[in-house]
Amino acid sequence: MRMTQLKTIADIQTGPFGSQLHKEDYVETGTPIVTVEHLGNRVFTEQNLPRVSDSDKARLIKYTLSTGDIVFSRVGSVDRCSYVDKSHDGWMFSGRCLRVRPTELVDSLYLYYYFCLEETKQFVRNIAVGATMPSINTKLLGEVEIALPDLNNQKRIAAVLSSLDDKIENNQKLNDNLLEQASSIYQAWFEDFILSDGSCPPSWKQGTLAGIADITSGKRPPVKSAEKTDNAIIPIVGAASVMGYTTAANHTDKILVTGRVGTHGVVQRFNSPCWASDNTLVITSAFYEYTFQILQRIDYRAMNRGSTQPLITQGDMNKVPILIPDNETLLKFETLVGQLMKQYQVNLLENDKLAELREALLPRLMSGELDVSDLDI
Repeated sequence: MRMTQLKTIADIQTGPFGSQLHKEDYVETGTPIVTVEHLGNRVFTEQNLPRVSDSDKARLIKYTLSTGDIVFSRVGSVDRCSYVDKSHDGWMFSGRCLRVRPTELVDSLYLYYYFCLEETKQFVRNIAVGATMPSINTKLLGEVEIALPDLNNQKRIAAVLSSLDDKIENNQKLNDNLLEQASSIYQAWFEDFILSDGSCPPSWKQGTLAGIADITSGKRPPVKSAEKTDNAIIPIVGAASVMGYTTAANHTDKILVTGRVGTHGVVQRFNSPCWASDNTLVITSAFYEYTFQILQRIDYRAMNRGSTQPLITQGDMNKVPILIPDNETLLKFETLVGQLMKQYQVNLLENDKLAELREALLPRLMSGELDVSDLDI
């Protein structure tokens, strides 16, 4: 295994400068342009993608992505990157990103996984410049040392790790479909359904969210670990993600969590013990699936009370107007959608195990401690 600098095995390109592409240049229909918020997993997330017109794409053709490229965050979370697969070939990248285009000397997927190593991530974080906003450039990234086995072993290592990510991504697609099915059932039963005179069935009524759910605030988390350990196994839930792990839980029932301060409107499902932090609102309900659908449809921006930082109060959530069907209808909905979401939960748990296996294999394969030919996955 030999060591070489990234700049010797890849071309590194900064995204277009602000003077070349402005926010007002974005269009509704056009070529997607990847920015920092879309990085972090092997494939890009596709929410809130800006797009550019065909004329701007032609003008900025040097910033086009090709299969096998790796896109890095240039500012902020500089250790984040994603791999460009066939489905994203021809997309573009923003000025807040760097594109790495490997040469034939290295397998591009192997290189992506090398940058997923915690050791490599830490190195990139350490070489970043800037006190308040870390940033890297082509020179700094180009000097990162890469450990290269022979090309055949690179491909074999990448194939093992990629097989795990393929399954994770497939499970995520299945879960996206399950969520769409549940939403469609809700819409058909409760939004599209009306009587001939335009009214709801007489057993249904108008009410508030407090009529079917209990809403409380989370609590300041105890001492936590950034990583899951044998002792700290309980996730600490923030407004939009897991913030770390602790040894205790303040919720053991099925709950729904949304942001209270800062990020709000991102609703998370939890069916196992967790600690909900003090920047969250915790919602429990006997009609879990129906409540989840309601929370997806709330206009959280209209509820914002904060001036400098977004804020939603417990009282505001209690007063959200909703339609409350009769218990028989609600229970039928819970049973039907609950079956779909059971499979959703199975897929989530499988993905957690697959991700843990990938993280355990990654450093051992990259270091040569584990021979890829010994694995049967």
